[in-house]
Amino acid sequence: MRLDKAVALTGLTRSEARKAIAAGRVQVDGRPVRDGSMQVDPGQVRVDGVQAVDAGEVYIMLHKPAGVVTATEDRRLPTVVDLLPPAMRRRGLGPVGRLDRDVTGLVLLTTDGQLAHRLISPRWKAEKLYRARCEGRLTEVEVEAFARGVMLSDFTSLPARLTLLEAGDDGSTADVALTEGKFHQVKRMFAAVGHPLIALERLRIGPLALDPALGPGQWRHLTGDEVSALREQCRL
Repeated sequence: MRLDKAVALTGLTRSEARKAIAAGRVQVDGRPVRDGSMQVDPGQVRVDGVQAVDAGEVYIMLHKPAGVVTATEDRRLPTVVDLLPPAMRRRGLGPVGRLDRDVTGLVLLTTDGQLAHRLISPRWKAEKLYRARCEGRLTEVEVEAFARGVMLSDFTSLPARLTLLEAGDDGSTADVALTEGKFHQVKRMFAAVGHPLIALERLRIGPLALDPALGPGQWRHLTGDEVSALREQCRL
């Protein structure tokens, strides 16, 4: 693959890739290279010290905005994959779990199917942390209800940790941590205790926290340490 094309896999345009190469910001196998037409192994390319593309599995953190569906394709609505540059879309990435269309925050996309399966399964206890804004004043009554497990129409949720951050008659803010993620589960839990959700954002999946530097719609590759932490979480 040409060097300028490999650099563009990071999300840069071809023009930006050529400028990065000309400025000496690109290394191939540890050596600066300024020839964009050079044929390279993409796995050996680094831009500003960061690997341009994983030679094996790919792991991406994305800050999902509202209105985007957590899917690889949809006939009517934009998807999380649509937020990636074309070169990344062709890598076969899929989202780990789902967020409802109006829910924002952390989405992990990867080609690593085994890791994705374990992060979704309650068996491996990969905790998901959400920040919720709901109607009405939350109290210790709701904290205790979440800790016991909330009875819904078709199942009783596993115990969840509800941490109150702000409570008032006009609405409350709380963090909720749980290890399962069934259809509309967090919304249904809040509704079941009499406090319908106003907004919901996912902040963390297991040890992986949403990077505060990422604005809605932005993404980045996971670092080696982040990937290692996720795999350790899932005993891989």
